[in-house]
Amino acid sequence: MITINKNEAIPLSKQIYVSFVDKIRSGLLSGGTKLPTVRQLSKDLEVSLVTVMKAYKQLEEDGFLELSKGKGTYVKTQQQSEPSKTGQDFDWQLSIPDYLHRSQYARFQDSDASYHFSSSMIDPALFPNQYMDQLIAQVFMQNPRILSQYGGIQGDLALREKMVQNMEKSKIITTPENLLITSGSQQGIDLVARTFIGPGDVVIMEAPTYPGAIDVFRSRGATILTVPVDENGMRVDMLHSLCEKHKPKLIYTTPTFHNPTGTIMPLQRRKVLLDIAESHHCLIMEDDPFSDIYFDRKPPLPIKSMDKTGHVIYLKGLSKTIAPGCRIGLIAASGSIFKRLYAAKANMDLGSPLLPQKVILPLVDSTKMEQHLKRLRAALKSRRDTVLAVLSEQAPTGVTWHIPKGGLNVWIQLPAWLDSNVLLYEANKRNVSFLTGSACFAIENEHSTFRLSYSYANEKLLREGVMILCDIMQAMQPASSSSPTF
Repeated sequence: MITINKNEAIPLSKQIYVSFVDKIRSGLLSGGTKLPTVRQLSKDLEVSLVTVMKAYKQLEEDGFLELSKGKGTYVKTQQQSEPSKTGQDFDWQLSIPDYLHRSQYARFQDSDASYHFSSSMIDPALFPNQYMDQLIAQVFMQNPRILSQYGGIQGDLALREKMVQNMEKSKIITTPENLLITSGSQQGIDLVARTFIGPGDVVIMEAPTYPGAIDVFRSRGATILTVPVDENGMRVDMLHSLCEKHKPKLIYTTPTFHNPTGTIMPLQRRKVLLDIAESHHCLIMEDDPFSDIYFDRKPPLPIKSMDKTGHVIYLKGLSKTIAPGCRIGLIAASGSIFKRLYAAKANMDLGSPLLPQKVILPLVDSTKMEQHLKRLRAALKSRRDTVLAVLSEQAPTGVTWHIPKGGLNVWIQLPAWLDSNVLLYEANKRNVSFLTGSACFAIENEHSTFRLSYSYANEKLLREGVMILCDIMQAMQPASSSSPTF
């Protein structure tokens, strides 16, 4: 049911605790599921009874488990909807082991809430949809048999050549031979993890970070260590000592409009991060989905632009800004690192679909694309301002937030009396969704933050939905909290 690594720096009881929390929050263990006895789990994991008891006690204190005298230990029914019962008995399936440690992000992606603030997706109305229709028709006119053709493993050559020119604007010097087209950035993360990360390998991530990346690295059995994020991104001063002690294989970072906090890592800090990776001979995975969505001025150059020795694997997502339905991303790497990623891509799917690549090709580096991005930035900035205005006017005392200079999200800090998971439960009752902070932390049991994405809903829905959130928070405010919390 769960796995631990006795060579990890993380205490065994903490590993057991995190493993159960990941599975419960991912919906892989539903409310009412009976867990192994302390003695049985101790035997299965080959750890002491005290270790398991400590983990179970913490899980019970944090509201994940409940003990029933004479019956056993069960997953507590959480304050969220559980899967409906079909009348069929599938309990036997729990005897089939799996290697899926965590899948929290998926639970927030498919929300049908009227006020959908949980996903970093852009409102379809903000894309040049009519122009895209013309491009699709044009592709079929030029190549009527395109659906009868496979795309190459590495991706369409013409698209890779265009992306080389595009990346030169960010001072990233590469060649078409060192680019790999992927089915979105998420596949890029998965490819890197499948290629280079195995059980026990140390991966350092920001805290908080993109939950989809946590899910992937956890599924590979990685030992995840975290470095806090401040107003300037990852605390590289803390990173160096962590690398000295634990020798990571990979550092994952989103330095530009960080997901979820929206912070920007300054150029000097990016240089230090690269120096650390070079000195410890580890890889950096630089995830860059948002750098084109800036509101005031362009962000600093990517870390990859300074990489002369092949330490940086650069991921660029095109789905956010061009066409989400096309699911196009790319990886830029060099040397044997690229060759191994290419082999992993071949093993995975033999190449991404050709049609979406041909559809977006005319948009890359075009005047039409520049016009689209300009309009998109203005629209998203206006939506961000709408959210900030409502929060400023109606949020309770003690609720604070970071003002993003780009990207799609606002990171909100709650006062001590307010739990984001409880807030989400109440918000869901009124058709409001958001991403709880707990999904964005790999190790920490965090419940005082949440991410609100302002990119999908229009301004009317944003205003109404954030007002509802503020009403809920005001109603939950204890009488004694009239004075400022922060």
